[in-house]
Amino acid sequence: MQQSLDSNQKATVAPDSVKTSLLKNLLPGFDFEPVLSDFRIIFERDPAARNWLEVVFCYPGLHALCLHRLAHWLHCRGVAFFPRLISHIGRFFTGIEIHPGAEIGKGVFIDHGMGVVIGETAIVGDYTLIYQGVTLGGTGKESGKRHPTVGKNVVVGSGAKVLGNIQIGDRVRVGAGSVVLRDVPADSTVVGVPGRIISRKDNNHSPLEHNKLPDVEATVIRSLLSRIEQLEQKLKSYESISKSKVKSQKAKE
Repeated sequence: MQQSLDSNQKATVAPDSVKTSLLKNLLPGFDFEPVLSDFRIIFERDPAARNWLEVVFCYPGLHALCLHRLAHWLHCRGVAFFPRLISHIGRFFTGIEIHPGAEIGKGVFIDHGMGVVIGETAIVGDYTLIYQGVTLGGTGKESGKRHPTVGKNVVVGSGAKVLGNIQIGDRVRVGAGSVVLRDVPADSTVVGVPGRIISRKDNNHSPLEHNKLPDVEATVIRSLLSRIEQLEQKLKSYESISKSKVKSQKAKE
């Protein structure tokens, strides 16, 4: 009886070990842990992810990252043409363009993803959340490092542009539609065009809580309106004083 149980356990364990060994033999040196992290993080970040079947077949961000990791693996080994071809195929099917030279950490989630562009020398840290329309691009034709370095646990809102060889610190939140052209320290929030840095030490907010991003323009407008009201009150007081003086002069005459 015990022998039969042991044989059943070996039969169930063997296929997985065989599959793993086959993959490792086909792609020696390829790290599968980031791919698994990319898969798991979707269930943590996207409430619409209901089952693994939907995630595997219906999430273009995951498809783009899987293809990129293969293209990057080939790129690092000096293979010509095929990494760019894989990148182009990924762009055609997902709408996400990631250069094979870009370095992307584990647990990265590209939500929706249409229109995302990540340049050749860009570096994306672990557990970064990227929404649709984001560009991690360069600002000129200079060679060498010309794309941004994004830290860990960063959130880049939809339509944001992070341009140039700049450093984005850990746990930074980039508001939707922002254009970031300068370095951003850790635990900060960037909003506006060009991006304005607002220091934040409160990390209790969920990455999905975009409604809690500060509105710099609204704050400036409110301060201007308050200043205008104060000036109007002073003007009215001066007018009342001048009218009283005129009345007193007429009474004397």
